[in-house]
Amino acid sequence: MRLITLARPVILASASPRRAELLRQIGVAHEVQPADIDEIPGPGEPADAYVRRMALEKARATAAAPDRVVLGADTAVVLGETILGKPRDRDHGLAMLAQLSGRTHRVLSSVAVSRGGTERVVLSVSRVRFRVITPVEAVAYWDSGEPCDKAGGYAIQGLGAVFVARLCGSYSGVMGLPLYETARLLEESGHE
Repeated sequence: MRLITLARPVILASASPRRAELLRQIGVAHEVQPADIDEIPGPGEPADAYVRRMALEKARATAAAPDRVVLGADTAVVLGETILGKPRDRDHGLAMLAQLSGRTHRVLSSVAVSRGGTERVVLSVSRVRFRVITPVEAVAYWDSGEPCDKAGGYAIQGLGAVFVARLCGSYSGVMGLPLYETARLLEESGHE
């Protein structure tokens, strides 16, 4: 069953296998054309503005015919006002897990759709509470290889789920693509 019917596949401006899988989950045909952009936050740029900007820039950077829908997305794990990116190395990854241990953080996931000069962008905000993570657990998790390329150094859809004591918001948004917001944007794009 397809809930969203599109005449042509959406162009996904992301190399993320998780985003591609989430689009498949809701029956959205797509072609992957990753955007190559600078993903460094601007000086003093608030996390929500940064995530929105990244999603839009990804959608804009991917060349497409005017009648094609381009979908860009970005996700950031935010503790306080600090964006926790992908871990640079083992020590950085373990430090991030220690920071998140026993605390609540926000996961901001923005989706942008561009079609023929029209752009729309939405932001999903989720709150995730981690239980206390012991140093032994953090090392074992790092050694699994799972957190190496994940924002905030964890994957809610994998082994990292055992650290999540509470989630208020979008599970798929924490994975990297909030499906409710994505489906709404695709419907509003008028691309049927």
